[in-house]
Amino acid sequence: MGLIGSIIIGILAGYLAGKVMKGGGYGLLLNLLLGVAGGFVGGWLFGLVGISWGGIIGQLGTAVFGAIVVLWVASRLKR
Repeated sequence: MGLIGSIIIGILAGYLAGKVMKGGGYGLLLNLLLGVAGGFVGGWLFGLVGISWGGIIGQLGTAVFGAIVVLWVASRLKR
């Protein structure tokens, strides 16, 4: 998947992570940007433990996981 596809997956992941993290979101636009960063974080974290998901659904799951982690860390830093 190219860069544009990865960005789209990250945006969708940010939206979904914002829905999962009740009270942990920062508004739609910032959640979408954090989702793009979360895609990279999720891929890195899963790579550390040797987990690899294939296909678009796997990439979306990885990005959502990473976006949730990024939103959680950002909410802890916000305090």
